[in-house]
Amino acid sequence: MATDTPAGQSPSRGKRADAQRNRQTVLTAAAEVFVTSGVDAPIRQIAARAGVGMATIYRHFPTRADLVTAVYRHQIEACAEAGPNLLASADSPLDALRQWIDLFVDFLVTKHGLADALQSDHDRFAALHAYFLDRLLPVCAQLLDAAVEASDIRPGTQPYELMRGIGNLCVGRDADPRYDPRRLVALLLRGLQLPHAS
Repeated sequence: MATDTPAGQSPSRGKRADAQRNRQTVLTAAAEVFVTSGVDAPIRQIAARAGVGMATIYRHFPTRADLVTAVYRHQIEACAEAGPNLLASADSPLDALRQWIDLFVDFLVTKHGLADALQSDHDRFAALHAYFLDRLLPVCAQLLDAAVEASDIRPGTQPYELMRGIGNLCVGRDADPRYDPRRLVALLLRGLQLPHAS
């Protein structure tokens, strides 16, 4: 009897894996579309970017708020997982911190649009903000500690201060195409460095 699932894998497990892959593809596509077109972008635009039908999106995310919330959580997780990976693969703790801050800025640029979309559901947004802090503060702390231990940056910078400062520098980027927060974030990071750090 022919089967279209891998050997030793039940059809239901294969379907679950396909559904999970579709969900991740939709979340990645939605995040990209939200950056360029905002969180009110047509669902068909997200479906086209993901290469799935609109029914697939609605099956996973019945409302736009569900999709926005899931994108937010997905990006938090990607940013959280990147920290330890960068520490393991980057040339130095300072390089890992730089790369992670770059990812964090990418996240924040999208987050402003997501936050606006969630303002109508305060409880949902408050829970997401708490999740954001719970997941990302320890990662930022780990990166800062490693850079301090390597004598790349000055000690004493608190993770919350750094993340809040970067967040404040990213405010207004959507409203002014002449403003590039990355330039000021780079200056902020340079200010943390010890003179010998490259």
